[in-house]
Amino acid sequence: MKAAVAVEDKIVRVLGEGGEVDASKDPRLSDRDLLTLYRAMLLNRMVDERMFRLQRQGRIAFYIGATGEEAAIIGAAFAMGEKDWVVPCYREFGAAYVRGFTLRDFFCQIFGNAQDLTKGRQMPVHIASSRLHVLSVSSPVGTQIPHAVGLAIAAKIRKAKEAALVFFGDGATSEGDFHVSMNFAGVFRAPCVFLCRNNQWAISVPRERQTAAPSIEIKAKAYGFEGVLVDGNDVLAIYATTKKAFEKARSGGGPTLIEAFTYRLGPHSTSDDPHAYRGEDEVELWKKKDPLIRFREYLEKRKLWHQDRETKLMQDLNEEILSTLKEVEQIPPPPPESIFEDVYAVMPWHLREQRDQLLRWLEERKKITESY
Repeated sequence: MKAAVAVEDKIVRVLGEGGEVDASKDPRLSDRDLLTLYRAMLLNRMVDERMFRLQRQGRIAFYIGATGEEAAIIGAAFAMGEKDWVVPCYREFGAAYVRGFTLRDFFCQIFGNAQDLTKGRQMPVHIASSRLHVLSVSSPVGTQIPHAVGLAIAAKIRKAKEAALVFFGDGATSEGDFHVSMNFAGVFRAPCVFLCRNNQWAISVPRERQTAAPSIEIKAKAYGFEGVLVDGNDVLAIYATTKKAFEKARSGGGPTLIEAFTYRLGPHSTSDDPHAYRGEDEVELWKKKDPLIRFREYLEKRKLWHQDRETKLMQDLNEEILSTLKEVEQIPPPPPESIFEDVYAVMPWHLREQRDQLLRWLEERKKITESY
C-alpha cells in the first residue's frame, strides 16, 4: 500500500488508461513517429509470442520476452540520438530494433547460425552491434550498469555530445554494481540515463523484498542526482522523460535515474513458471493496463488507427516474422574453426595448430560416419 500511494503521488503520466492524453505533457510527436512506435511495439509483442512457441517446439533453446514492458523499452530507445549508446539487459530487442537491429539479425542470433553477428558464441537474445551502438548483453544481473557509466565517462573525456542509456530490472537494484555505478555517475556527473524497468518481479522475488524504500527512483537522491518515477506502460511519458534526461546528460547536467513502473505479463523466461509464485488475479489486473491497448486507444482517438489497419498490420508482421524464420532456419551453424577467430589480431602458431588439428579430426570423423 505504501508503494502504491507513492506511485500515484509522484508518477509522470501523459496517457490515461483509456488512451486520453494530458495535453500539457504531450511530447507532440508527428503522426508518422506515433505509428512507427506502435508498429515496433506490436512487432515486439508478436515476436515474443512466436519465440515462446518455437522454444516449446524445441526449435530454439531459450528465450526472454518483454510482454507488458514494450512501452518502457521502445519509448526510451526512440528518445535517443544516433551517437548515443544503449546498454541492454536481456529484454531489450525492441530498443535494438529501434536503433536499426533487423529482425533477421535477431533471429540469426537466437539460432546462433553462421550469420549471427556474435558467431553463435552467446546465449539466445544476448544481442550486440558495435555499428548501432548496442553494447553486448551479459547474463549476470546488473553487470551492464558499470559498463554504461564507463561509456558515459569516456564520452565526457572526449567531449563528445553522447550519452548512454542502460536498462535493468528492479532486481538489479539489490546488486552492488547498481550502487557503485550510481555513486560514480553522481560524483563525476556522467552523461548516463539509468532506466529501471520495475516490472514488480525479479523472477520470483517481489519488489517489496528488494527494497524498503517507497520507490526505486528515490535512491538517486542519495547519490546526488535526479530520479523520476514514470508510468512504464505509457509510451509517450517514457519517451518525453527519457528525451529530457538525454538532453540534460549531453549538456553536462549529469545522470538521471528513471523508474519505469510496469509489469511483466509473461514468465521471466522460457525456463520459468510464474504460476508458482504469483496469482492470476494480479496478472489480470495488469492486463487491463496493457501498454499496447492504451496506446492503440490513443491512436484511435487521434483518428490515426482503426480495426482494419490493426488487422492488416498484424497480417503483415506475421508474414514478415514467418518468412524471416523460414530463411534463417536454413542457415547452417558457424564453421567449427571460427572458435579460434577474434582472439588475436594475427592468429599465433599454437592456435593455428589447434585449429588444423580440429579440422583433421572432423574430416576423419566424417569419413568414419560415411563408411557406416
